[in-house]
Amino acid sequence: MSGTEPTGRPEPPEPHALPGLLARSPWALPSAIAQEFDPGRSERSGRWGLSGRAGRRGRAGRGPRRRPRRTVRDWIADFGCFLAAVLIGVIGADSIDANPHISQGLAEFDQVLGALACAAVWLRRRWPVGLALAMVPVGMASDTAGGAAAVALFTVAVHRPFRYVAWIGGASIAVVPFAYWLRPDADLSYGVSVAFAALFTMAVVGWGMFVRSRRELLLSLRERAIRAENEAALRAEQAQRLAREAIAREMHDVLAHRLTLLSVHAGALEFRPDAPRAEIVRAAGVIRESAHEALQDLRQVIGVLRDGDTDAPGRPQPTLAALDALVAESREAGMEVVLDSRVPDPATVPAALGRTAYRIAQEALTNARKHAPGAEVTVTVTGAPGDGLTLAVRNPAPPGDVPKVPGSGQGLIGLTERAQLAGGRLAHGPRPDGGFHLEAWLPWAS
Repeated sequence: MSGTEPTGRPEPPEPHALPGLLARSPWALPSAIAQEFDPGRSERSGRWGLSGRAGRRGRAGRGPRRRPRRTVRDWIADFGCFLAAVLIGVIGADSIDANPHISQGLAEFDQVLGALACAAVWLRRRWPVGLALAMVPVGMASDTAGGAAAVALFTVAVHRPFRYVAWIGGASIAVVPFAYWLRPDADLSYGVSVAFAALFTMAVVGWGMFVRSRRELLLSLRERAIRAENEAALRAEQAQRLAREAIAREMHDVLAHRLTLLSVHAGALEFRPDAPRAEIVRAAGVIRESAHEALQDLRQVIGVLRDGDTDAPGRPQPTLAALDALVAESREAGMEVVLDSRVPDPATVPAALGRTAYRIAQEALTNARKHAPGAEVTVTVTGAPGDGLTLAVRNPAPPGDVPKVPGSGQGLIGLTERAQLAGGRLAHGPRPDGGFHLEAWLPWAS
């Protein structure tokens, strides 16, 4: 059997294309299911209204919705229900004619009432509850209307929640003893007749609830598929976002250091055009080398973006063993840097741990060069397997006025995130003497 009323389930977020018969042949689905797969069906229909909770939800949420248009399957099911009601009514009319307990006038009234009830079966989609309630007294007064009453009860079981089915089904069973007490069956005893009618009513209700559960299962599977697709899309988007953040953090750590060197030496050449030739040559060499290194790093990042392979081989990634070279490079740029490394063999530090510590030190030296030019910077590295690795960078207040340097603080935010991703922590802030202090602790497995 089919129906056009929704079964009270939450509406899925958006229609999706379905494979197989459901996507290619919506005419083979009940209109209630077809509407869930294609909500535009209700808008293309010319009739209004949904009854029950689904209709109230539609009116409260998105305004009134049109009644879904019947599918080919609905018309076949409606015609089948009408034929079933007529067939059962004909059987009931024959039994009325052969029943000596019923007069000819009452038999004719029974048949007329049954014919009207069969015609009313076509209204079962528009007013399922009202029709089923009306069929309770009609079924008690007319044996010919028994088929129509069964069809109405089945429709309620398919399209309405259980509380409606319980009340109407209970009322239908409750009037059975009175019906057979007023009009006893000619062939069966009173007890057998009542038991058979009650079992038939329960069978109709059970069949309708089974059909309803199948529809709810189909809708739940569709919603589950949509939810899985949405979750997969969210996971893919999150992975892309994390990859972009990692690339942006790497570009900031690498290029900011190189470009700061360029800025410092270019500024020195601008403000000291009368500097000795050797100093100018050294500054120009640092500028050339920094520009070359920045281009190499940028080519590597662009290659990763173009190829989409973050594991592709490229330039060797720096580790803690490269910290001496970083300090030497900063000294060549004119900084006063003191390195106090208390790690016996930096080469034994795990590569991921050493790379994180190197990037933190690189960003800290870059910030010190920009915000405290001329101040001595002290870099301290301590740690051992099992105790973790501690990196501290300190500098006093700058000796003179510091020109305002544009910055948004994203570097320190990125360092904090990098340390947290490695399972460590990072703290930073101003010192009482006007300097700055940064300290990071990173786990080092034993």
